[in-house]
Amino acid sequence: MSEAVDSVVVGAGVIGLAIAGRLARDGREVILLESAETFGTGISSRNSEVIHAGLYYNAGSLKARLCVDGKARLYEFCRSHGVAHRRIGKLIVATRDAEVAALEAIKSKAEVNGVMDLAWLDRAAARKLEPAIACVAALLSPSTGIVDAHGLMLALQGEAEAAGASVVFRAPAQGGAIEDDSILLNVSGAQPMTLRCQRLVNAAGLGAQPLARALRGLDPRTVPPLYYSKGNYFSLMGKTPFAHLVYPAPDDTWLGVHLTLDLGGRARFGPDVEWVDRLDYAVDPARADSFYEAIRRYWPGLPDGALQPAYCGIRPKLTPAGVTALDWMIQGPAAHGVPGLVNLYGIESPGLTSSLAIAEEVARLLD
Repeated sequence: MSEAVDSVVVGAGVIGLAIAGRLARDGREVILLESAETFGTGISSRNSEVIHAGLYYNAGSLKARLCVDGKARLYEFCRSHGVAHRRIGKLIVATRDAEVAALEAIKSKAEVNGVMDLAWLDRAAARKLEPAIACVAALLSPSTGIVDAHGLMLALQGEAEAAGASVVFRAPAQGGAIEDDSILLNVSGAQPMTLRCQRLVNAAGLGAQPLARALRGLDPRTVPPLYYSKGNYFSLMGKTPFAHLVYPAPDDTWLGVHLTLDLGGRARFGPDVEWVDRLDYAVDPARADSFYEAIRRYWPGLPDGALQPAYCGIRPKLTPAGVTALDWMIQGPAAHGVPGLVNLYGIESPGLTSSLAIAEEVARLLD
C-alpha cells in the first residue's frame, strides 16, 4: 500500500508528540509513526520527570537555549492543559569546602543562560529548608519542578490529534529513500505501506541513527555514532524527610547520584552510569552499594537497607565513555542537504523539559 502525506514524524516520545502537534497546528497533514503499542515507551518513560531550570549547559548550546525556553513553555502548557506538575525547587549542595567553587560555576553559567533566580544558602539556611541535609553551602533553584510525564504525553497526543494529526502505533519505520521532490518511507507492521512525504522528522530517539542510515540518498557521513549510557535508579522504602530535590555538586562529567521526588512524594535516587552495548533495562540490586556511599555524603541519615531497585533509562550518547559530551544535534537541510528532512540525534536530558521548544526549532528548520 502506498500513500502520500505532507509530513511524517517518527517516534511518539514526548518530543515526537510535541513536534507532530506543532506541525499540525500549522495546517500540515501529519502522520506520527510509533513502533511500540503506545506512546513514550522508550527514553520518555524512563527519566526522573524533572522540569530542569537550565543550570548546567554551555552558553549558546541547544541544550541551554531550548531548556530555558522549553521550561517556560512547559509550565504554561501544564497549567493550561491540566497536566499535574509542581514547582518543587531544587538544592544543589556542596558537602565540603572544595566543592563550593563548583556551585559558583553553576551560578555563573546559569545566569549567562538567563536563569537569574538562583539563591545562595549557607549551611544554616540549607538546614532550615531541609533539616536532614549535610552541606557547607547550597544553591536553591526555585524554578526546578516535577511533572507527570505520562500525563504530559497524553495531553500532547490529544492536542496533536485535535489539530488533525494521525498517531499510528505498531508502525515501525524501516528506512526509505530520498527522491528529487519527496522522501519515501517504508513502514512495516500489521499493514505495511510506503509513505511519500514532503517533510520527514526523525525523532526516533535510540532508533534515530539506525533510521537515518537506512535512508538511501542521505550522506552517511552526516549520521553521528550512537553510544548507550545506562542510568540506574533506586527508590526509597518508607517516607522521605525531604521536600525539595537534592543534587550534589557535579564534577566535570557527571551530576552525581541525586534525590528526586515524584508527585506522590516518593523519593528516587539516581542515576549511576554504566556504558552498555545493548538495550538492557534490568537493574542490578548489587549496584545499591555505591548508591549508599554517594547519598550519605548529603544525607548521612539514610538507613541501611532502605533502597530498592526502581528502573533504569538508556540515553543516546554521541560520544563514548570518557569523552566530553557533545551538544544535541538537530540537523535540518542546511546540515545534510536534503529538503524537508530533520534528524534529531542525542536528545537526552533535558529533552522532556525542552520538548515544546524543540518542536519550535524543528518547525523553523522545516520552514
